[in-house]
Formats: sequence, C-alpha cells, structure tokens
Amino acid sequence: MKQTVYTASPESQQIHVWRLNPEGDLTLLQVVDAPGQVQPMVVSPDKRFLYVGVRPEFRVIAYRIAPDDGTLSEAGEAPLPGSPTHISTDHSGRFLFSASYNAGSVAVIRLTDGLPGEAADVAEGLEGCHSANISPDNRTLWVPALKQDRICLFTLSEDGTLVAQTPAEVKTVEGAGPRHMVFHPNRKFAYCVNELNSSVDVWALSDPHGNIECVQTLDMMPAGFADTRWAADIHITPDGRHLYACDRTASVLTIFSVSEDGSVLAVEGHQPTETQPRGFNIDHSGKYLIAAGQKSHHIALYAIEGAQGLLQEKARYAVGQGPMWVTINAG
Repeated sequence: MKQTVYTASPESQQIHVWRLNPEGDLTLLQVVDAPGQVQPMVVSPDKRFLYVGVRPEFRVIAYRIAPDDGTLSEAGEAPLPGSPTHISTDHSGRFLFSASYNAGSVAVIRLTDGLPGEAADVAEGLEGCHSANISPDNRTLWVPALKQDRICLFTLSEDGTLVAQTPAEVKTVEGAGPRHMVFHPNRKFAYCVNELNSSVDVWALSDPHGNIECVQTLDMMPAGFADTRWAADIHITPDGRHLYACDRTASVLTIFSVSEDGSVLAVEGHQPTETQPRGFNIDHSGKYLIAAGQKSHHIALYAIEGAQGLLQEKARYAVGQGPMWVTINAG
C-alpha cells in the first residue's frame, strides 16, 4: 500500500507532502506554498483531490493528487461563507462540508468532477461549530456546536440541503464543548472528543427506536492533572480496536482500547508528544500515528504496538510553522 502524508502549517502558509513507507519512515516529496493560512484538509473519496480550507480570504482550494507519487497541483477553488475550521466530504464525493467556528455555521459546497462550486446550503445558529461528520450510511450529518454543548443532527438531502432531524440534536454535559468525531467501523457507535473538559463521549447509533444515547463518558486526562483542559482531535484505527485523542495543554495523546462491539472504551495510557498537538492522524494500515505540534513546528511518528495500542516514537520531522493538520492518503 502506497501512502502519502500531508501536513498543513498555517503560520508559514505551507503544505508538506511526505511519502510514508511500510517501515514507518517519512520522505519529503514536496513543499507547497499556499495562498493563505492553510488549516483543515481532507482527501476526496476517490483519492483524486486534496481539499484545503484557507484563511483569511475564506475559500476551499482543490489540489489534484498525482497518482504516481501523491504530489499536489492546484486544480480549482471556491469561496466559503465563513472561516473554515474543519472540512470533510460525504462518502459519494458530491458535497464538501465546511464548519465555521467564528460564523457558527456549516456550509454544504457542491463538488462537480471533484472541483468545488457554489454552496447548496448553509445551516446557521451553531455557536462554536467545530466539525461536520457524515454518518457511515451517508444520511446524517453530525455537527458539534461547542459553545452550545450540543451536536446537531441533519439529514443530507439528495440536492445537498440540510434538514433538521427528529430529534434535532443530542446534548452533552454542560461545559463539555463537543469538538471532533469519529465513527466505529461497525457503524454502530460514534465517539466525540469534548474540548473544554477533555473527555470522550460514546454515542450508540443502533437503538431500534431511532434514539441516540450517550452510553459512556470517559475522562482522558492523566491522574492529578489540574491545569486548563484543552482537547483537540480524535481518531480510531481502521480495525476499530484502538482510539486516540489529544490534549494541547498537557501535550499528550490519550490511548484507549475499544471493546469488540465498540460500546466501551478503557484508558490504556498517555503518550507525551509534540508541544500543543492540534491535530494528528492514523495511517491506513493502522500501524502508525503522526502528531503535529503547533508550538514545536515538528511532527512525530509513532508505531502503534501490542494489544493495548501503546505508542513507540520512531522519529520526528521539522515541518512548517504552526502545523495544525495531518491527512493521510492511501493510493
């Protein structure tokens, strides 16, 4: 399996393109000078494009991915109605979702032959909107509104419009601040990292009556931690056995084991990592994790080892200034 790693560094306005070999070594292939502060990134479902959200002129840029080595060439762009905090796509590659924290909205952008165009819809009133996460069946868009302690639920219509579901939201505990999400490969559970209290919620999706229930909340911080909690990102291994989340104040990656059915998490350990880890990701083999230090200006690569999924640092690499996002494509 050929894998390419993309890191976005907004302070230096750069995207670094790396080859990840099967042994877990990174080789720098390209440094792209972006037209603005690059932050969120996502690869299209067909793996032909890398979409990048840019500030301060709010837009999404589509880079064409070279099939031979994963390097990038600019292919198109489209304006966004708000500052892009997080971007993602539906599973068919017809729509791109741009969540905007400052605007309190999520925009649905039409994709035509992979290139972004006009907005199909904009949902507003989502204070502190921090991500947009399409369900495995491509029907429900989960949109955490961090400042409102709720995750809004929309049905994605065929034309890209968003229709509030019944119920229209699920609530977290007060002051949790829901931020980023992932789904278990079995499609029965979702996991949300809460920024303000550094916890992870487990949401059961399989209730026969259509209800969505929080079945577990787990503290992700080391025992005795007394500083400000400031969680950021969350990812799960492709086999669904290990889940990871990061906190920027403590500069740690929390390691969770996942029960076989996906319903129960257990903390296995805490891995010190790069200073202020804003984003990280897991490769498609499930063997490696790459974390970006927003204040260290480096990325660290870890091997995922053993039944507990503990992390063993293999190497660290200098990137641009203020790296915030790691995206991995498998060719």
